[in-house]
Amino acid sequence: MNLPIDEAKVARARQLSGEVVRPLLAYFARHSTVAIERAVLRLYGVDGVDADGVPWPNRVIDRLKADGRLGRGAALALGESVVATGLGVQAAAEALAEAGAGSAANVSGADWALSEARKALAAVKASRQRRAALKGRLGQGPTPWKYLIVATGNIYEDVPQAVLAARQGADVIAVIRSTGQSLIDYVPYGHTTYGTGGTYATGANFNLMRKALDEVGEELGRYIQLTNYASGLCMPEITVLAAQEGLDMLLNDALYGILFRDINIYRTLTDQNFSRMLNAFAGVIINTGEDNYLTTADAFEQGHTVLASQFVNERFAAEAGMPPSLMGLGHAFEMNPATEDGLLYEIAMAQLVRQVFPDAPIKWMPPTKHVSGNVFWTYSHNTLFNLVGILTGQTIELLGILTEAIHTPFASDRYLALKNADYVFNYARHLSSEIAFAPDGRIATRARQVLDEAVTLLEQVAADGLVTAVHKAEFGDVSRAPDGGKGLEGVFERGPDYLNPFADLLAAHDRPLEVA
Repeated sequence: MNLPIDEAKVARARQLSGEVVRPLLAYFARHSTVAIERAVLRLYGVDGVDADGVPWPNRVIDRLKADGRLGRGAALALGESVVATGLGVQAAAEALAEAGAGSAANVSGADWALSEARKALAAVKASRQRRAALKGRLGQGPTPWKYLIVATGNIYEDVPQAVLAARQGADVIAVIRSTGQSLIDYVPYGHTTYGTGGTYATGANFNLMRKALDEVGEELGRYIQLTNYASGLCMPEITVLAAQEGLDMLLNDALYGILFRDINIYRTLTDQNFSRMLNAFAGVIINTGEDNYLTTADAFEQGHTVLASQFVNERFAAEAGMPPSLMGLGHAFEMNPATEDGLLYEIAMAQLVRQVFPDAPIKWMPPTKHVSGNVFWTYSHNTLFNLVGILTGQTIELLGILTEAIHTPFASDRYLALKNADYVFNYARHLSSEIAFAPDGRIATRARQVLDEAVTLLEQVAADGLVTAVHKAEFGDVSRAPDGGKGLEGVFERGPDYLNPFADLLAAHDRPLEVA
């Protein structure tokens, strides 16, 4: 079941996406951010909080910035502190934060920084191998993987709900973050019980949920994947914690935080590049979030912006060393249900994305924009969404919940979502092998239209530059200024002696897992 599309236009879109990202790659090579440097400290093992509850990675970076030493990078400063004081990593970091230890000109921490970076990446590699062994032994559910959100605000309540969802048939558990966490420039510490609209992303919370899902996976004889969010002002740090604690997926978008959280574009994209380098090494699937464009823009009129963004995201990810098997490019079932033949247009978009990115674990998002308090209507809407998902071979399917428009779903609501998906996926399992698209029918014509419009948009973005295109509201009908948004003050230019051995080691795109 293939759409008759022009492969030359697909190739043209990929060529254009390379032109779009090239200037930003040069920018990444000259700049770093406070979040990247805090991530470096966390990779070395710096953790915990001071007496006032301020994370030690933040304390160290604030001190380096105040002393005018941040341009050299956190790795070099920490190495110098370890060498000068003879202390362990945590104690040396605390000494550095308190007194600027290791600043003497004759002290070099570069050798220590490189040696310890190799050890830290070896630990990340071991975490990846442990997950791979579990997946190989237990196996995973068939695609589309059934992806469910569990986030009460209290990690101790999340865990039993996640275990129950796994027993009911979920393949992927997503713990969404507390409202606004993307806008705080530090990572909370420890197990948390006070989130609103979600649960804080912390290393301790990741660890607790990972252990619980591994235990229920052994019970079920099926590996359960764990997802969280690595976007916002702490994107690189959360990526480190996820890599260390064995998460399988991360929401790690290109433009979502810029458009919908008003985080500065340079801060987001610089942080994202380092995050994706680490995700590639750790074997973490990213979810890119283009589906969100259709919550603010019309799904029919602006469907091509989703495809164009996916091409750009694919290129950003590839430049960070990610193989297609880790690129969970996102799209959504968000067309107005009053649209005549809307189902055909949804099939066209879903099949086009699946076909253009054949090796990517595509993430398919449910209807939210047009659901209502009428739970029967919403349930039928979600049934059609599930039908399109199995028909077009989506990989990761976030299940729609019948009470989505009313309140945080109950366990029973998730159960009904799972039963709906099981019914449709089983009942139409091989439908795609039984049908073909009319070459000049509505579905094929719509797919060609979306591809043509995506190429036209990419030509414009390549000419203007991505930063200007975002300012012109080309994606999601939202405009963001290059010098606006949150976090720009945390971007800095690298000095002549800047050192980040993790970035250097992770830059081995062709054989990333052989580092160590």
